Amino acid sequence: MELRSGINLGGFLSQCEHTKEHYEEFITQKDLEKIAKWGFDHVRLPIDYEVFETEDAHEKPSGYERVRRVVKWAKENNLDIILDLHKAYGYDFNNAGEEANSLFKNTKLQDRFVSLWDKISKDFCVYDNVAFELLNEVVEEENAAAWNELIVRTVKTIRRNAPDTYIIYGGIQWNSAKTLKYLEKPVDDKILFTFHFYEPLLFTHQKAYWVKTMNREWVVSYPGTMEEYYQKSKILGDQGKTVYESGLDYIGINLIEDLVQDAIDAANNAGVRLYCGEFGVIDQAPIEDTLRWFRDVNEVFEKHDIGFAIWNYKEKDFGISGTHYEPIRDDLLQFWTKKSKECRV
Repeated sequence: MELRSGINLGGFLSQCEHTKEHYEEFITQKDLEKIAKWGFDHVRLPIDYEVFETEDAHEKPSGYERVRRVVKWAKENNLDIILDLHKAYGYDFNNAGEEANSLFKNTKLQDRFVSLWDKISKDFCVYDNVAFELLNEVVEEENAAAWNELIVRTVKTIRRNAPDTYIIYGGIQWNSAKTLKYLEKPVDDKILFTFHFYEPLLFTHQKAYWVKTMNREWVVSYPGTMEEYYQKSKILGDQGKTVYESGLDYIGINLIEDLVQDAIDAANNAGVRLYCGEFGVIDQAPIEDTLRWFRDVNEVFEKHDIGFAIWNYKEKDFGISGTHYEPIRDDLLQFWTKKSKECRV
């Protein structure tokens, strides 16, 4: 399993209206065929717990069957697939800091989390194109130790069912590159460290309605000037501090490489492969600047042999298949899928 270049199927079985109609229409077999033709070697499939179980923890056989169907679509198109638990019962990255996120304070919820992965791993261990990602994003700093403890329990459970399946997990603070160093060393060689990369957030999330401190009037270019990034990132507060606390005085590919370096160092120290499960630019950003950002990130990933999955295939304000990306899509695909095509030759 190479996991060189992939794309996310966000909004399909996650962050969505969980209805049969939505499931049937949002992503079909033809979408997997298109992704394969574009040259990707895998997809990352975010899945909310609602697909697999009810609120009171009863199993949903139809949900397992639906995911099996997508796994088979991927297999038929020579695609590997990551099953990413995007939202667990008791934990949703969208509710960072809220009482509803009680997974790390409640042992019964942790038992339920491990039990769900027990069921998932029993069901999907038979597929050689599947990898498991334990949880999309853990946010709060105070949960670092509890997350490590839950990882150990969950990996041990999965390994009883799936000794050879790749397992993926990342750090805290929205899976940031700088927090991988807090993860304990993995117990085997089929574990990958993952991080998400949207830096500088001021550029990649400009005009984003869900970033409460974002000024919708700002038009941010890339690379732009460090002075502009520093001043506006401070206004963003916590979500801009990666830039204004970096101590760096330059913007562009050197900044990107320096920000990713923390993840590279952590993976090297732990002796594991490094993978970027999400990175992307909102469809409100200037298109030529978007191309420049993606080119720089791709160059850094290629230099350090980091596999990746772009956010996102369809909609969710980042959809590469949308009309916003048409002027640059061929250029993006050319350097995104180069490694995958080389590996297949």
